[in-house]
Amino acid sequence: MHASLVRRSLAGLIPPKIATPGLVSGDASALGPLVSFYSALPKGPAPVPAMRGLKARFFSGKNASAAPVVGLIGGLFLIGYTLDYQMHLKHHKNHAH
Repeated sequence: MHASLVRRSLAGLIPPKIATPGLVSGDASALGPLVSFYSALPKGPAPVPAMRGLKARFFSGKNASAAPVVGLIGGLFLIGYTLDYQMHLKHHKNHAH
């Protein structure tokens, strides 16, 4: 990796107003503000976000299922067949062309 890529990727880890070059290059006792900043950050894994919406309810998590997709395909088929029957097929019920 190039030094600029590493520098850019690590730039977000240390806030610029807390870790100034003079503070970081000094002795260890001058790192107090930096240590207090990072000790105040939350520890442990991130909390699980609340599941909202149709995508989260049916396609993500432990209850993931393809049932909504199958239901949508079946519903579209029924609506399409009903429209086709009403517009065209019922006229051919007892009469041929």
